Amino acid sequence: MTATDEKPACAFDRKADPCIIVIFGAAGDLNKRKLLPALHNLRANRLLPDEFAVVGVARRELSHQVFREQTTREVQALSATTRGPSWIDFAARLYYSYGDFGEGATYERLAAQLIEVEKRHHTAGNVVFYLATPPTVFAEIVAGLGRAGLLTERDGKWRRVIVEKPFGRDLASAEALNYELHKVLSEKQIYRIDHYLGKETVQNLLVFRFGNGVVEPIWNRRYVDHVQITVAEDLGVERRGGYYDKAGVVRDMIQNHMFQLLALVAMEPPSTLAAEAVRNEKVKVLEAIRPMSGDEVIRNTVRGQYGAGMVGGKAVPGYREESDVAPASNTETYAALELSLENWRWAKVPFYLRSGKRLGRRDSEIVIQFRRPPLALFRQAGIDQIGANRLVIHVQPDEGIDLQMKAKIPGPRIQLRTVKLSFNYADFGEQPEATGYERLLYDCMIGDSTLFHREDMVRAAWQIATPILEAWAERPAADFPNYAAGSWGPAAADELLACDRRSWVVPEAVSKKR
Repeated sequence: MTATDEKPACAFDRKADPCIIVIFGAAGDLNKRKLLPALHNLRANRLLPDEFAVVGVARRELSHQVFREQTTREVQALSATTRGPSWIDFAARLYYSYGDFGEGATYERLAAQLIEVEKRHHTAGNVVFYLATPPTVFAEIVAGLGRAGLLTERDGKWRRVIVEKPFGRDLASAEALNYELHKVLSEKQIYRIDHYLGKETVQNLLVFRFGNGVVEPIWNRRYVDHVQITVAEDLGVERRGGYYDKAGVVRDMIQNHMFQLLALVAMEPPSTLAAEAVRNEKVKVLEAIRPMSGDEVIRNTVRGQYGAGMVGGKAVPGYREESDVAPASNTETYAALELSLENWRWAKVPFYLRSGKRLGRRDSEIVIQFRRPPLALFRQAGIDQIGANRLVIHVQPDEGIDLQMKAKIPGPRIQLRTVKLSFNYADFGEQPEATGYERLLYDCMIGDSTLFHREDMVRAAWQIATPILEAWAERPAADFPNYAAGSWGPAAADELLACDRRSWVVPEAVSKKR
């Protein structure tokens, strides 16, 4: 399968609106590694208007010039694309404001700064506030912005707030955070970001499902045996031990990223591609997943924690030996779930989700396993059972789609082999460098909320995840650590599928050569 020469539909059909991007947490890694390079890429690709500027906000007092010089050194050390004339032009649009996020003077200073920057760059009074900060200060920052009048929309001037994950720790805290945000923001002003939804293959799911007439008729319980979604990481917690030990893989990965992948796979065709039409269908999927009781959690979920092992030929420590992790930590670094959707399309089709740290390789993929042929026609050739066809959607690190089919090996005897009809993004030629945040930032600037979480979406996801977390908290794991670093997780995860006479598909790299 190769890419044709058809002219693709352009997602970026106009420049973003004139605006200022205000980044709270400007001194943090997210800003240096992802946000500023993404904005620079948009600027270099002429998707930002001339009427554009960035204001970084952090606690330390700095001048604009020192912030530009310091930021340039740090960003260019991390990204080779942020060099040359395009970065010089971009850096000239960087400004800085400082102060403690809990002090009113910080927001008064920022308000004065925005007036000056708007006059200089003619940004039309439009502002995006990006909260690249710890979640503990989300509500505090929004309240400060509200008191300073910086979130008020008038005379066609818009104000939007991008909120990073995690959005709450459970259902109660997520609802409390939503309550605080809605004191000063309307729902249409809130953009709850999920960087996973900025990946090309994730966005391509909509096109693949609803842009190909051959796919949708077989995308249901009549033809699909089960679905597997895997997000595997070979890294440990690195320098995030303090955060991760309070979160775990369900809060960090499954409740947000993986539930969104599930929703895109399982959703009904929307009436249009308008943001609310798409998000309505995604919410319906999450609401169709019945929350589990305590006993059901024990039967249908597996948790794990990695011990010492070998990754990439190097010995690595166990989770409890990582920096800032409690020596007897009960935090899960691996989880596998079996979920059921109670709707007409997917009744009795299990969805298996798994994610973990220090697994065999870094890979994210979605496997649609179809039902086996109903009749064994090849018994006389010694073939009692034919393996199932699979559609494998590779999300990262290699992006592509494989359809695994059966074919006869040339020769006088009937011998079958699995062959792949494959596509990957390398078929489109060399793609520009991207951080994964470009599309999401651009969408926010044009007011398209399709790829962002809506309030009811967050609530529905936590209604699934919270009973699992509560059941685990009531029954601390007695066998941690229960899988070696470099393996594919605890043996109990294999048994979860073996009880249904199924097995996990081991991720493999996508070949870039055709």
